[in-house]
Amino acid sequence: QVQLVESGGGLVQAGGSLRLACLYSVPTFSSYAMGWSRQAPGKERELVAAISWSGHITHYADSVNGRFTISKDNAKNTMYLQMSSLEPEDTAVYYCLADESHSAPGGLADFGLWGQGTQVTVSS
Repeated sequence: QVQLVESGGGLVQAGGSLRLACLYSVPTFSSYAMGWSRQAPGKERELVAAISWSGHITHYADSVNGRFTISKDNAKNTMYLQMSSLEPEDTAVYYCLADESHSAPGGLADFGLWGQGTQVTVSS
């Protein structure tokens, strides 16, 4: 059984930084691509960043490229999203994702496993 538990959300001023963490549990010998998505009120879900199981391949949405960094530590079963130069437009609920069918990241539709989400609010 796969479990994804996010933490680290909160309120931050524009220009500030925040780090999200996702503690994951996956079946032994599995190798899932993982990622972070977000959804703001009235907006579609967006795949913000994705990473291969090995951590060697990363993808970023244009909206966050250069500001956000995704990483993971399989020894700690934890994935991170370091967010810098935050903007009010980054305000959303952020979700940890896992793709149990692929070890390399694809599109948002490939991620069938979601965490419960953590709220990030950026004030101007």
